[in-house]
Amino acid sequence: MNSIVEAMAPAAESVSASGFIKKNLREYGMLLSLVVIMAFFEYMTDGTLMQPLNLTNLLLQNSYIVIMALGMLLVIVAGHIDLSVGSVAGFIGGLAAVLMVEYQWHYLPATMACLMAGALIGAVQGYFIAFHRIPAFIVTLGGMLVFRGLALWLLHGQSIGPFPREFQLLSSGFIPDPFGGEGLRVTSLLLGVLVACGFFYMSLKERANKLQYGAAAEPLGFLIGKNVAFAAAIIYLCYLLASYKGMPNVMVIMFALMLFYDFITNRTTIGRRIYALGGNEKAARLSGIKTDRLSFYTFVNMGVLAALAGLVFAARLNTATPKAGVGFELDVIAACFIGGASATGGVGKVMGAVIGAFVMGVMNNGMSILGIGIDWQQVIKGVVLVAAVFVDVYNKNK
Repeated sequence: MNSIVEAMAPAAESVSASGFIKKNLREYGMLLSLVVIMAFFEYMTDGTLMQPLNLTNLLLQNSYIVIMALGMLLVIVAGHIDLSVGSVAGFIGGLAAVLMVEYQWHYLPATMACLMAGALIGAVQGYFIAFHRIPAFIVTLGGMLVFRGLALWLLHGQSIGPFPREFQLLSSGFIPDPFGGEGLRVTSLLLGVLVACGFFYMSLKERANKLQYGAAAEPLGFLIGKNVAFAAAIIYLCYLLASYKGMPNVMVIMFALMLFYDFITNRTTIGRRIYALGGNEKAARLSGIKTDRLSFYTFVNMGVLAALAGLVFAARLNTATPKAGVGFELDVIAACFIGGASATGGVGKVMGAVIGAFVMGVMNNGMSILGIGIDWQQVIKGVVLVAAVFVDVYNKNK
């Protein structure tokens, strides 16, 4: 605690606020872009965007994209791509339906079997990519076709459902409120306050650690201002959710995954090695990193998260359909690139991928509320994606 207090001394600052913002312009620029986009659609929809019901739907609609974006980020950072995630999600949703509905499996062993199937799919694709040096674009393009066909075969071209009620709660359930709030779910609001305070404390602690080891740290005033604004946004979001039905179960899952992968990428050896792999594979291999094994692991991880996303999507629809997952891969890849991941590998952050996913989600939701046709929605999303990659390439060349 003393180190945190010491970090609040103005004399300890090593960079100016303007210099820090300029250095981290891309990261804060994307967050600001999300705020601007939300404010724009909030105004254009006459306040509909931030209504508690619509906000809950927005979270549910984008939960599976966020989940897959976390796995896709590691794949892209490692210098690869995975075009099969949408088909894998659809196939796993169909597998869950067959096991639970047709074979009457309990939802827990069926869920575990589906996650293991996702890991196996990722392992097979990762094996050819990592150990046989077949380009990931080709392998996963083949996987996209294979698992789309297997989903059609597995479901016999028709929808299967409904799922058991307990399984539906994965996506449609909300965390319970022991306080029994009617107009306001107190538990959800308290969790939001705790999360906001936790982020504030961790940011102060991280700054103290940087200063302790002589590294450049955020200016104190900027850090406090940023965290106050961030905490206010979290608490307000949780208040809106609490005024409806509370936090969805899937939001808790997303948050846990975000913390886990943020820890992996920033605090672990394997995370640093993935960035080294994408930055310069030859140099990483010469430094002793088993690059082939590392690439293999990123695809296994992607398979598991694609399976989880498929389960969440199936639980939300309460049925498995042959068309489930179509186009998911485009939204997932776009979320990573919009969030700051580099097309050449080695660059990207977990929070950036999450922000990118919600940029796409808010745009989809806002344009739908405004009655913009799916044709123009696709055009606008394509322009945003190209613009995001252009900015990344421009900054690198500059």
